[in-house]
Amino acid sequence: MKIAVIGGGPAGLYFSMLMKQRHPSDEIVVFERNDAGATYGWGVVFSDVALSFLKEADEAFFRRFTAHHERCDYMEIVHRGVAVRLSNNHFSRTSRIDLLSVLQQACRDTGVDVRYNSCMNDPAALEDYDVVVAADGVNSEVRTRLAEHFQPSFDERRNKFAWYGTTRLFHPVSLIFRETPQGVFIAHAYQYSKTHSTFLVEVDPETWQRCGLDTATENESRAFCEQVFAEDLQGEPLLTNRSQWFQAKVVSNARWSHDNVVLLGDALRSVHFSLGSGTRMAMQDAIALCEALSIHRADVPAAFAAFEASRKEASNRFQDAARKSLDWYESVDTRMNLDPVSFAYDYMRRTGRVSHDDLRERDPAFIEQVEAVAATKSQIAHI
Repeated sequence: MKIAVIGGGPAGLYFSMLMKQRHPSDEIVVFERNDAGATYGWGVVFSDVALSFLKEADEAFFRRFTAHHERCDYMEIVHRGVAVRLSNNHFSRTSRIDLLSVLQQACRDTGVDVRYNSCMNDPAALEDYDVVVAADGVNSEVRTRLAEHFQPSFDERRNKFAWYGTTRLFHPVSLIFRETPQGVFIAHAYQYSKTHSTFLVEVDPETWQRCGLDTATENESRAFCEQVFAEDLQGEPLLTNRSQWFQAKVVSNARWSHDNVVLLGDALRSVHFSLGSGTRMAMQDAIALCEALSIHRADVPAAFAAFEASRKEASNRFQDAARKSLDWYESVDTRMNLDPVSFAYDYMRRTGRVSHDDLRERDPAFIEQVEAVAATKSQIAHI
């Protein structure tokens, strides 16, 4: 089988590696527009659930992949300067460049032909391939070319985001909420290496404009955010890497394939980073597509149908959770009056997928705090 993969991100590389391992005689070519070392993010987060899928798919790769990860088993919600600890939330973090490096090496080891600085965006130019995998990201050019077939839909959300790094090490995954005279700022922070953390800043568009960030330069925005989160950064700087303000775009597609072309990863469906599951979903997609093409070697349409059937429900479920999570963040100003414990509890319940009993089982100490605060409020209300 001849397979062309457009896009050398986690989804495209992981699929290529798995497919080549299982079918060494297949010809697999990855076309990546950038250099091998080009990346514009900071860190990537995986939950223990996500890592279990990778271990099951390929344990040897899993060991290489996680060898240098930073790990923690709790997260913190910081509200009104108070950090509320949420235990038994396991996370494994690595830099995006290390993630790509491990995948690139795995592809070389298995014989995948990865062609960097190769801008390929037209499946019609790959007519001699049996399968074309469009893994070219959330702004997929392949999906745009074939939009009438894939029927994509886009939900551009209102909040503004800027990706920063910092040398301040946030060992737990930390969500920090800071009120300013202009409005609420949010930071999503986590350590991903021995020396650096990701620091993603989020703000609503009205606050963003009131602060003058709509006309600020990249460096001016960085300096402003440093001031907002000065207490949390403890004197460490924010670092930029094409840290321009952007809005989250939730992408979905009515159809996942057309002829011999199939969408994969963020080209297929984006899951917002507030759930920390985008890379996980992309790599799970890669596992499922490899499995489907391995079962239906002689029938590509059947393979694509099997791939979609195996992943559609999970995709819809995660996107629904992502929208609810986004709704929570976009209306967080209405919750800032809550005490820190109640605020953290509201956050954990934001998607409707985690019940009170689920939290009690996961973190009984936290639920004791929640119930103690509720009891105190009830007593005050009856005075």
